[in-house]
Amino acid sequence: MPHVLVIDDDPAVTSLLKRGFSYERFDVDVASSGEDGLAIARERYPDLVILDIMMPGMDGIEVLKRLRSADLQLPVLMLTAKDAPSDEVLGLGEGADDYVVKPFAFDVLLARVKALLRRQEAERPAVLRFGDLCLDTGTRQALRGKREIDLTTTEYDLLLQFMEHPRRVLPRDFLMDRVWGYDFGGNTNVLEVYVKQLRQKLEAEGEPRLIHTLRGTGYVMREG
Repeated sequence: MPHVLVIDDDPAVTSLLKRGFSYERFDVDVASSGEDGLAIARERYPDLVILDIMMPGMDGIEVLKRLRSADLQLPVLMLTAKDAPSDEVLGLGEGADDYVVKPFAFDVLLARVKALLRRQEAERPAVLRFGDLCLDTGTRQALRGKREIDLTTTEYDLLLQFMEHPRRVLPRDFLMDRVWGYDFGGNTNVLEVYVKQLRQKLEAEGEPRLIHTLRGTGYVMREG
């Protein structure tokens, strides 16, 4: 279930997109300002952002710059009420992946969103690296330096989330949703158990810790 974040100050637009994407089985968050959108992105990391250019306060271009400073790979689709080429060029020049001019048909926007998500999946690197840790997404093999690490399926899925979002705070609910799914009804301590197991394997020969706990918030993969 892809997680889409919509940032737009027009309640008619956010309501339309909330209903439309929810019907298409997307997980949808909406924000009415740039500041709120960035706060949501920090709490629940999205798979794609739909971002209006013209907003009071922090406009879409500034939000885009801040998103890009944290993640160059996050797909961002810009919305604009203008049809002037300068708006399109400005958004794409600052790192947007696509744009749609208002008013728009939802089916057209949905098709563009799905295309961006497919492209992101196709462009995902086969080997993810963080420090001396490597994760081969083709063979599902992990290496710490030259040391091979045997991972269970769940340990791999959990490590993949950290490797895809390095230095990002990943809330507990985000990891539960991504690894175990929304309908998981098992042991509520399962995440803590698997993080502990993963740390033991990553640090088996005294290597520095990479997965850190932020009490009351979640976890983050970072150096030191």
